[in-house]
Amino acid sequence: MSETPSKMIDLGFKAPEFTLFNPRTNTSQSLEELKGTKATVILFICNHCPYVKNINKALVKLTNQYLDSDVSFIAINSNDANKYPEDSTQNMVAVAKNMGYRFPYLYDESQTVAKAYDAACTPDIFVFDKNLELVYRGQFDDSRPNNDTYATGATLNDVLQAIIKGRSISKTQIPSVGCGIKWK
Repeated sequence: MSETPSKMIDLGFKAPEFTLFNPRTNTSQSLEELKGTKATVILFICNHCPYVKNINKALVKLTNQYLDSDVSFIAINSNDANKYPEDSTQNMVAVAKNMGYRFPYLYDESQTVAKAYDAACTPDIFVFDKNLELVYRGQFDDSRPNNDTYATGATLNDVLQAIIKGRSISKTQIPSVGCGIKWK
């Protein structure tokens, strides 16, 4: 299992608009309709990556804590499902149901959204403020599949709490690591 780090694009980067297919609802959804009024978290994830599997339970717990807040979560799978059938839309529906995802899990079949965000790995996490300007990009927490640290989402939660409470967010941020996005 090789680790690919996130690219750590410049803070202040404006979130590119997108409209992607949601296989659970069989509809297309856009960033404009899904964004939060205080923060929007965009997560590039997939079904088969051990790094995503490592954080999945904690991700669900964390996102559920923000259900009634002004923070929205949007997960995107940009992997090539032809080469990696576990990442197919049918399997996305199954994983979302089995894990209890209450956030949209969208499919970026053309991979244009991953390229627009310069996403590199799964999970790759981007947090945007109310103006859709990047304030955080980096790790979920310190856990990894092969270390003794339990996934909690503490790093991401600290960022979201800072946004909600109007505190500044440190510009020193640790890259996420995971499986590289499976490009066509």
